[in-house]
Amino acid sequence: MPDDVIRGLEGIVAVETSICDLDGEGGRLAYRGYDVPDMARRGVTYEEIVYLLLNGELPDHAALKAFSAELIAERKLPGDLLRVIKLIPPAAHRMAALRGAVGMLGLYDPEAEDTFPEANRRKAVRLIARMPVVAAAIHRAGEGEKPLSPRKGLGHAANFLHMVFGEKPHKADVKALDASLVLYAEHEINASTFTGRVVASTLSDIYSAVTAAIGSLKGPLHGGAGLAVMETLEEIGEAENAEPFLEKALAEKRLLMGFGHRVYYRSGDPRAAVLMGIAEETCRRRGADKWFDIARALDQGVQSRKGIIPNVDFYSAPLWRGLGLPTGLFVPIIAISRVAGWCANILEQQGDNRLIRPRARYTGAPKRAYKSLRGRR
Repeated sequence: MPDDVIRGLEGIVAVETSICDLDGEGGRLAYRGYDVPDMARRGVTYEEIVYLLLNGELPDHAALKAFSAELIAERKLPGDLLRVIKLIPPAAHRMAALRGAVGMLGLYDPEAEDTFPEANRRKAVRLIARMPVVAAAIHRAGEGEKPLSPRKGLGHAANFLHMVFGEKPHKADVKALDASLVLYAEHEINASTFTGRVVASTLSDIYSAVTAAIGSLKGPLHGGAGLAVMETLEEIGEAENAEPFLEKALAEKRLLMGFGHRVYYRSGDPRAAVLMGIAEETCRRRGADKWFDIARALDQGVQSRKGIIPNVDFYSAPLWRGLGLPTGLFVPIIAISRVAGWCANILEQQGDNRLIRPRARYTGAPKRAYKSLRGRR
């Protein structure tokens, strides 16, 4: 057994994958060979990215039309699930509710236990199609509003905005949200994806694997970072307060979420620069300048003092707030996007499976003799 224990498995290569190429030293990220920031800047849609992740190639016009129709056809939720969603306590954490609802989706899928590759792909499409419908329904029910049915004429991002706000969204808002979904869709063996692959390696069903991944994403050190960033921006209140806030935070050695990255620790997260531009355009256009200005002031202060670059979660906060989205939806939005990456990884894991079972170094008490209850003191 190896002597070294690598805490957090940092730097350990445990999986070979053809899905995501993450170059931490060079600050590059690619899905199936295609540069991700470049695709986001070019306006590639989330539907195209999902097709790419699941099938290995970008779709042509006919393939995209057919795949989009497939996603639309799978959006409808079971009536029983909608009734359960309405019973969820309003104060419940939105990710806890999403975790339970996605697990329940598996109960209504007749193919849930079918492990053939074709069935798993169909279930992946269902999960990707239904995740935003479930998240929007949970949000509206929690606000005392009636969940809305998806609209066939709207794409993935547009439909989510419609189901949250109850009106047809502006094209620029759709484009902004779509870009963020593209950037979050996959990120190699992060905590939630690894969780999903571990569950998949046991040959459990795809609903169990995705439900476990949602539980991992809920954590503040993973998907919850963007929510923590928004709470920080709200605490600062105005851009001119960023400087004194930062001085106090650094003096108190306070952890500032949204900065640095386990993988991009030298080069910087390539997704962050794209989101910064989209966040600025969105906030300026929608009269939410305040949130971008606070974020930018804090970003500049941290970089000048500590030399730490923001990650993808930092500018997602002012972007989504600029779109009018409530903070309770910030982490579910990541799940709505990342479910494509989870499913691609789960399918890849089960296509060439080996049970993931690492070892632990024991640090407890040495060997000792058992004593009966009567003989213990």
